[in-house]
Amino acid sequence: MESVQATVTLVRHSPQADELIASAAKLCYAENTEGILAQDKSSAGKFVKLLKKLGHMSPIEHAVFTFYIEGVSRAMTHQLVRHRLASYSQRSQRYVGHDEFDYVVPPQFDGKSVRTDDGQIPAGDYFRETMEIIAQRYRKLNESLGATGESSNEDARYVLPNACETKIFVTMNARELLHFFEERLCRRAQWEIRFVAEKMLEQVWDELPSVFTGAGPKCIRMGRCPEGKMTCGRYAEMVEKYAERKNS
Repeated sequence: MESVQATVTLVRHSPQADELIASAAKLCYAENTEGILAQDKSSAGKFVKLLKKLGHMSPIEHAVFTFYIEGVSRAMTHQLVRHRLASYSQRSQRYVGHDEFDYVVPPQFDGKSVRTDDGQIPAGDYFRETMEIIAQRYRKLNESLGATGESSNEDARYVLPNACETKIFVTMNARELLHFFEERLCRRAQWEIRFVAEKMLEQVWDELPSVFTGAGPKCIRMGRCPEGKMTCGRYAEMVEKYAERKNS
């Protein structure tokens, strides 16, 4: 058992995505469809940027991206799967035993302490000790059910924590990714999913800048923070952070 950190890998994406999106968009008003699939690469990107500027977003949905994400917590993936316009395949706690599960330690525990009967101990150490105790309890409960694999794992897993590490494949289309970034790059999103969203944006921007230039938290598109009294108060910082991609 050990603490882990998230890694995000873009494993597949639509080839020639600019040309694909341009073909789909031009089909909408093409009387003559001959050569509709033969879009020029150099002009397709400019056309896709225009589509986005005009708000003609449905053709952008034809470009899809698949990520392999690991080293994340079940707490994070419970948030991730709320984005329903996506496809997910996640490592099962029913079919896969978790006698020695890895886990994610929230960084907010750094520098904090916990009061115990034996005195103050670092919160991070207390957290890791708790994970070890849970693993022991999981093993004992699994053994009490016969340690038969699927049939015992499925009930023993009830004791596993939200911190338990998991792995997941995620496929989203480009339009849904823009929405995902708007919600999960916001400073009010939890740190772990925000980190994953940032890594996803870095990789898709390199592959399809015509769509993902300007992507970021929703305040970037809106030109203001829409959160009212719940604002993080860091709008200027967000503008500075995403300015290079917004203006490129």
